[in-house]
Amino acid sequence: MGFKCGLVGMPNVGKSSIFNLLTKQSIPANNYPFCTIDPNNAFVEVPDERLSKLSKINNSKKTVNAAIEFVDIAGLIKGASKGEGLGNEFLSHINSVDVIAHVVRFFEDKDIIHVKGSINPSDDFNDINLELILSDLNQVTKYLDRINKKKMEQKEKNRLSELLSSLIMHLEEEKFVSNYEKIEELYKIPDLKLLTSKPMFIIANIDDGYDKEILNAFKNTLSENQKCIVIDTKIEQEISQLSPEEQFEFLKELEISDTALNQIIQTGYQLLGLKTFFTSGEKETRAWSAKKEFNAGQCSGIIHTDIERGFIRAETVSYNDYISHNGEQGSKDNGVWRQEGKDYIVNEGDVIYFRFNV
Repeated sequence: MGFKCGLVGMPNVGKSSIFNLLTKQSIPANNYPFCTIDPNNAFVEVPDERLSKLSKINNSKKTVNAAIEFVDIAGLIKGASKGEGLGNEFLSHINSVDVIAHVVRFFEDKDIIHVKGSINPSDDFNDINLELILSDLNQVTKYLDRINKKKMEQKEKNRLSELLSSLIMHLEEEKFVSNYEKIEELYKIPDLKLLTSKPMFIIANIDDGYDKEILNAFKNTLSENQKCIVIDTKIEQEISQLSPEEQFEFLKELEISDTALNQIIQTGYQLLGLKTFFTSGEKETRAWSAKKEFNAGQCSGIIHTDIERGFIRAETVSYNDYISHNGEQGSKDNGVWRQEGKDYIVNEGDVIYFRFNV
């Protein structure tokens, strides 16, 4: 389990350029709307310096990072929910992602046309959000219609009808599903997939000539829990060519908190509530991503369903203890190696060996 991050936004806001930067891929980033029709996908390793230390202790033959899948989704325009600009097809691509990265253009470039003729970040942002809401409104309305026609137990039909009618009113007020007060009830309807129920963060795409006042004014319109990552693709491209030590110095000099990739990874993990645990031995050292609430049994199933099915116990130790005591035997000798059952809630950074029998 990692996560799938979809880059969405107006045409020519720089989604493909950011995708290329993050994934070091080479895809067309041409200067005309809808040059991206099919989504481009690429997996990116999640940097984690803990892996190399674990691998060194065990002389592992292979080291495997956790991974994120980035999806460059074609540009949406006003009217996309009604099919404008191949909108229905593009909206369907968003259904497959776990997190939405909404790319908003703040750079001025007369050589890169804007689909509406001029740059207005707030309008662009609101237009795309409204199209996502309208798409969800259409889906919920159709779903409610099917429920009303369906033969089912009347009490359950009334409950669902009331829930969905309330959600329709919520969407008609141009609010995201993620802000709906009864969202937990919606999660119990597995075949109702709604775009605005997904976590979203913003990528402000700037250049060295962008207007800081416009960016600050835009940020002030966001709610407190909306994360906005500011990216200058030219500078980030320079950073990506440097060694880790040089990157640290360069970022410090420019007063940038971290690379764009690391900021996006941290934001995605936070929004989705993910943690990392490790398996490490002579054959392989690997990082795994799991939901924070996952127990040992569920985490074992991420590795293989057979392990979860035949789960006996989890032998585990914290990463810091594992490193300070030089691996498994040292951890056992110093009394920090533990045996846990399937209900044990795995902690961030746990090193685990799963015992199972099938």
